[in-house]
Amino acid sequence: MIPEPIQDYLRQKNAQFIPYRHPRAVTAQEVAQALDITGYRMAKSVIIQADEQLWICLIPAPDTLDLDQLRELLGTEEVRLATEEEFTRHFPECETGAEPPFGQLYGLPVLLDENLSAAEDLLFRAGSHEDALEMSVEDFIALESPQVAPLVIDHGYRHVSTPEAMHP
Repeated sequence: MIPEPIQDYLRQKNAQFIPYRHPRAVTAQEVAQALDITGYRMAKSVIIQADEQLWICLIPAPDTLDLDQLRELLGTEEVRLATEEEFTRHFPECETGAEPPFGQLYGLPVLLDENLSAAEDLLFRAGSHEDALEMSVEDFIALESPQVAPLVIDHGYRHVSTPEAMHP
């Protein structure tokens, strides 16, 4: 079940979303498989530590953060993946690994990968390993005001989703 604080936050903000219940899935790629969608449509929250600040980075499920690029983007000396010990207290009602990208709710700034910003809608974790939310990119940006930038390692190709692959 989607944790109550997340539901309350979305209601208070009049956010439009579609909830999805799925079989237990630990990784974002497993969620995409459970919902029968491309992994490039499934967004995953990756929590980083940039100097003394935690950030939520929202990137496509199959991709990997480019930590050197993030260090340059944020103008910090150190950028690394945050440890569970460092970030779990910020998401008390969420299962570890199922953190949603709601920085306004959790007091953390949000970075959105530019590839996701070009999509029509996003699917992401909703605080548990059995729940996901779908929200338009436009609504997500209005809700969270993320900084949009290239965040992932560029492998020299761009994934193009077909309309059939975009809907569970």
